[in-house]
Amino acid sequence: MAPVALFTHASPTSILAWRAGRPVTALEFLQDVHGLARRPSPATHWLNVCEDRYRFAVALAAGIVAGKTALLPSTRTPQTIRDLLELAPDTVCVTDDPDCPIDLPKIVLRDEDRDLAADWRVPQIDAARMFAIVFTSGSTGAPMPHSKTWGRVTACVRAGARRLRIADGRSHALVGTVPPQHMYGFESTVLAALQSGNALVAERPFYPADVVAVLEACPRPRTLISTPVHLRALLAADVDAPALDRVVCATAPLDRALARRIEERFRCELHEIYGSTETGQIAFRRTAATEHFALLPGVTLSFEADRAFADGGHLEQRTPLVDVIEPLPNGEFRLHGRTQDLVEIAGKRSSFAYLNHQLNSIPGVIDGTFFEPAQGAHAETGIARLAAAVVAPALDAPTLLERLRDRIDPAFLPRPLLFVDRLPRNATGKLTREALATLGARVR
Repeated sequence: MAPVALFTHASPTSILAWRAGRPVTALEFLQDVHGLARRPSPATHWLNVCEDRYRFAVALAAGIVAGKTALLPSTRTPQTIRDLLELAPDTVCVTDDPDCPIDLPKIVLRDEDRDLAADWRVPQIDAARMFAIVFTSGSTGAPMPHSKTWGRVTACVRAGARRLRIADGRSHALVGTVPPQHMYGFESTVLAALQSGNALVAERPFYPADVVAVLEACPRPRTLISTPVHLRALLAADVDAPALDRVVCATAPLDRALARRIEERFRCELHEIYGSTETGQIAFRRTAATEHFALLPGVTLSFEADRAFADGGHLEQRTPLVDVIEPLPNGEFRLHGRTQDLVEIAGKRSSFAYLNHQLNSIPGVIDGTFFEPAQGAHAETGIARLAAAVVAPALDAPTLLERLRDRIDPAFLPRPLLFVDRLPRNATGKLTREALATLGARVR
């Protein structure tokens, strides 16, 4: 394969990023990259924990230029760091926080490191180069590492940009509510900008008012890259958001009614991505218009014993999927939820995805989830049951249970129903297995 450019911006004055409303040109980015790449570091593995998305991109690109491999774990707990050192004993932490508490040798990014003498020559990267190791989120178990090569990942994000219609020669400002260390944020808010001539936005707003402020600081065309949890909160806040040109969503299936409300509110199309850490993005749909996902060119699905496998296109290898997939003609499929999502009680079957959808569709519910209680919680009766945790300050338990009874079979009504101030979601809005176990331990 031919080498692939580090970024695709056509001229040194092309806008590659926005930081606090200020444009950053492709030449300035290149100067920052060379400045960091030339700092001495014998380590071959860089743990990139930069919170500023622009500095994250600088650290990523500098590592690529300097021959380093980026480590992008889903968490930064002491156990995560110990696991990283087992995998890569020479790991150093690359950060934009001078007070970063991670117990590793550090490289702290500084604005004064910019190499003003660097000329305009975009580095060409070996397509076979393994440039990053990303980790699963832990929602289905312990985080697992997956190596990524430059040519395949860039082919993936370029195809995705074309499918989203943001590779049209205009400089789209890509605003993300997800961290760049997560595979979705990595591809859609950082690599998509570098590989489609667009501009990443440095900030990662969380609260609705902050999302609005960051969007207002960017010129159109503007694309919001988010999750169902963040989008639901944005709608609930009823904020006066500026016009958008595209909304992109991933990390969990999006309800069609919610997708239509988002399109009505923001007066633009919403496109949903299907993918995983293992595969990267492999399929897209406009959720308000169809329930079918369409595969990216070259990607195919095959099935063995009712399990789906993805292969071809940008994929590093044939990869099993963790979801129940129904194949359809013309490279499309219908998603039915996780293979581990099905639940059976008293001979009746449902899925956590369906139950969570019904719970979160009840007016007054801000957020909620069903989960299995801790082992032994139903030992006295011997009857399996589910529990649920909900954020619904305007409702009480009898009212909420009565409304649930209208929506789901009584066998699946939660016992108990926990009211909480917030659910322990991670930065991408997911509830990890560990977080659900913590909720389950509260049930006795």
